[in-house]
Amino acid sequence: MICRVCNQNARLFAEAKIINKYTIQYFWCNHCGFMQTQEPYWLEEVYTSAINNSDVGLVNRNLVFSRITRAIVSLFFNSQAKFVDYGGGYGLFVRMMRDTGFDFYRFDQYCENIFARGFEANMDLGNKYELITAFEVFEHLVNPLDHVKQILKYSDNVLFSTVLMPAHLPKPDEWWYYGLEHGQHVSLYTKKTLQFIASAFRLNLYLGENNIFLLTKRRVPFLLFRLATNYKFSFLYNAVLGFRKKTLLLDDYYKASGRKLI
Repeated sequence: MICRVCNQNARLFAEAKIINKYTIQYFWCNHCGFMQTQEPYWLEEVYTSAINNSDVGLVNRNLVFSRITRAIVSLFFNSQAKFVDYGGGYGLFVRMMRDTGFDFYRFDQYCENIFARGFEANMDLGNKYELITAFEVFEHLVNPLDHVKQILKYSDNVLFSTVLMPAHLPKPDEWWYYGLEHGQHVSLYTKKTLQFIASAFRLNLYLGENNIFLLTKRRVPFLLFRLATNYKFSFLYNAVLGFRKKTLLLDDYYKASGRKLI
């Protein structure tokens, strides 16, 4: 098996049953530390619902990531610019960011937009954005480098989350993040993998808390970035030190209804 990140040989690591139906193989690349499934022929079946039933942390995750993103944007980026949430799911994150004054748009080819209707990012127009977020997306990518290359057409800054493989390389039945019950996680990363991706695109990689990472051409203070990804710090920063932006809620209501809220 050829590694889908670095094109080196990957060895058979384990077999496991997904969705209580298919026995599939996992391959490990010692060169870049990437764990991948065999060619995922089952994806069309498992994506009949884009959000899997076991993702019970979806709402809390969006709450945490929205507060952390507010702090990161305020500290390191132009908060008056436009942003995109890539793989934005139901649009909850975009709605929360817009409610706090950040001009976010949603892009997702597979999931229904429920909470951010009217704020879709058209990725075909060649628009440039200040920052693209991609939370809990990378593990779903069959060919990660192709997707990262595509994302970088629209921004030089990518803030994303994924859970890294533990150092002892657990087998599929020993670690929850393989996602055997839903079969959607086909790519698993180590720090070494992310460093390889950053190097391939000549980007800087910053590792934060809460499984959050930043790929960027910029240089940002490592310790400050790590602090910003700490939930308690970001909460305090937004409440005390961060400047308050005018909510876009009223403007969005006018766009949707043609009426102004008084």
